[in-house]
Amino acid sequence: MDNLSEALEKLKLASTDSATDSVESCLDCLLKALANNNTEASVKIQEMGVLPLLPSLLNPQSSCTPKVANIIAEVAKNEFMRSPCVEAGLIPPLIQLLNSTDQEVLLQTGRALGNICYDSHSLQAQLINMGVIPTLVKLLGIHSHNTALTEMCLIAFGNLAELESSKEQFASTNIAEELVRLFQKQTEHEKKEMIFEVLAPLAENDAIKLQLVEAGLVECLLDVVAQTVDGEREEDIAQLKTASDLMVLLLLGDESMQKLFEGGKGSVFQRVLSWIPSHNHQLQLAGALAIANFARNDGNCIHMVDTGIVQKLLELLDRHVEEGNVTVQHAALSALRNLAIPVVNKSKMLSAGVADVVLKFLPSEMPPVQFKLLGTLRMLIDTQAEAADQLGTNGKLVERLVEWCEAKDHAGVMGESNRLLSALIRHSKSKEVVRTVIQGGGVKHLVTMATSEHMIMQNEALVALGLIAALDLVAAEKDFVGASLVSVLHKLLSDERSAPEIKYNSMILICAVMGSEPLHKEVQSLAFIDVVSKLRAHENKTVSHQASLTEQRLTAQS
Repeated sequence: MDNLSEALEKLKLASTDSATDSVESCLDCLLKALANNNTEASVKIQEMGVLPLLPSLLNPQSSCTPKVANIIAEVAKNEFMRSPCVEAGLIPPLIQLLNSTDQEVLLQTGRALGNICYDSHSLQAQLINMGVIPTLVKLLGIHSHNTALTEMCLIAFGNLAELESSKEQFASTNIAEELVRLFQKQTEHEKKEMIFEVLAPLAENDAIKLQLVEAGLVECLLDVVAQTVDGEREEDIAQLKTASDLMVLLLLGDESMQKLFEGGKGSVFQRVLSWIPSHNHQLQLAGALAIANFARNDGNCIHMVDTGIVQKLLELLDRHVEEGNVTVQHAALSALRNLAIPVVNKSKMLSAGVADVVLKFLPSEMPPVQFKLLGTLRMLIDTQAEAADQLGTNGKLVERLVEWCEAKDHAGVMGESNRLLSALIRHSKSKEVVRTVIQGGGVKHLVTMATSEHMIMQNEALVALGLIAALDLVAAEKDFVGASLVSVLHKLLSDERSAPEIKYNSMILICAVMGSEPLHKEVQSLAFIDVVSKLRAHENKTVSHQASLTEQRLTAQS
C-alpha cells in the first residue's frame, strides 16, 4: 500500500505537467494494486483525491488513455465508487472517447461506462440523453470482428434496452440489421444467448419488431428451432425456448404480424403451423400462441378457420386433457377464443365440436385455464341461440359457473363466469335455460353483477334478469327477494352516475317484476315513483320515454 500511496502522489504531480512516462508508470502501479485488492486500492484512490485528476488524462491522443479508462472500469466495480466517479466528471470525457478508432481505448471506455452506470437507471438514462446509443450501434458495425468489443456493445445494449426511453433511439438506428448479421455469424451457444438477451427487450417495441422481421431475424429463429427441436442437451432446450418465445413476441406487433401472415400464404406462418402437432411441448405452446397472435383481426381469423386450423387446435387440446400441460391448454384456448370473434366463424367452430372439447376442461382447477375456457364459450355462443340453449341447459356447466362466480381470489374468472351465465340467458332467450340457472343458484350472482363497476357487465346482467323475470317470474321470485333485487334497482335509478342504458334496463326490469306480489310490495315501499318521475326530464329521449311508461305502470298498480 505504501507503493500505491507513493504512486498516487506521483500521479497527482505528474498529471499537472503531463509527463507521459512518469504518468504511465504510476498508472501501472495503480492497475497492479487494483488487481491485488480492488476494494482497498479503490478506497485509497478516493481518499487521496485522484478521481478528479482523471478527466484531464482521458485524452484521445494520449497513449495513457486505455490504462486510465481501465483504472476507472476497475474502480467502478465497487458500488461505493460509482457516485464519486460521476461527481469527478468522468462520464462526459468517457463518452467522447467512444468516437476513438483505437480498439483498446473503446473496449476500456465501454467497460468504464458500463461499470459506473451498472444498475442505475438514472445514469443509464443520462447516457441515452448524451447520444450513446447511435455511437455504440455504429461501433458494433465497424468492429464486429473484434469479439471483446462486440461483447462490450452487447452488454451495454442489454442494460440500456431495459429502459423504455432507449427504444425510440434504438429504433432510429440500424440495430436490427447489425444484430441479425451478428447472429447469423455465431456458432457458439453463449454468443447466441448474449444476442438473444438484447433482442428480447428490444423486440417489445413495435417499430423494432418490424425492423427485426425485415432484417431476417425470423428466418434465423426458425433455423435455431429446426436445429434444436430434437436436441436433449440443456443448451438446445434453452435455445429452442428462447427462439420460439422471441418468435411469438415478434407477432405481437400488428405490422410485423401481418407481414409474416402474408394472407395466410407466408412460409413463416406455414412453419409455425407445423409446430402445433409437434411432440415438443415448447413448440406446441409457441405454435398455439402464434395462432392466437395471428388471430388478432377478422380477416386472418376467417382465413384460418376456413383452412382447418381449428381441427389442429382441437387435436392439441385433446392430447392435453390427460397430459395436462397448463400453459399449452391456456395458449390453445386463447387461440380458439380469438378465432371465435368473427360472427361467420362461430357456427363453423361449433359444428367442428369446439364447445365439446372445451367442456372437457371444466374440471380444471387452474384459474388461467378456467378464464380462457369461459371466454371461449362466451365468444362461441354470441348470437348463436341453439348453442346457448344447449350449453345453458347443461347442469354441470351451470353448476361450475355458479361455483366460479364466487371465486373472489380470481377476479377475472369471477367476472367471466358472470358474463357467461348472463350470455347463456341473453342469447338463448329460453325458459329451460332460465330454469337451469335458477335451479343452479345463479340468480343472486346476476343481481350482484348488476352492481359491477363495469357498465357493460351491469347492462348484460340487467338484460338477463329482465329475461328471467319475463320467462319465469314465479320460479325466480324467491331468489329476487333474497338477493334484494328491488333495492339494487332503486340504487341504480337514483345514482346520477348510472349510464342511460342502465337506467332504461332497470325500469324495464321494475315493470317486469311488478307481477310478483312480494316484489310489488317492495317497489311500493321504496317509493320508486319519485325516482322514476324525475327521470322523465332525462336528456336521453329513450330514458325519458321509458320513465313515463314506468310511472304510468307504477301509478296504475299503486
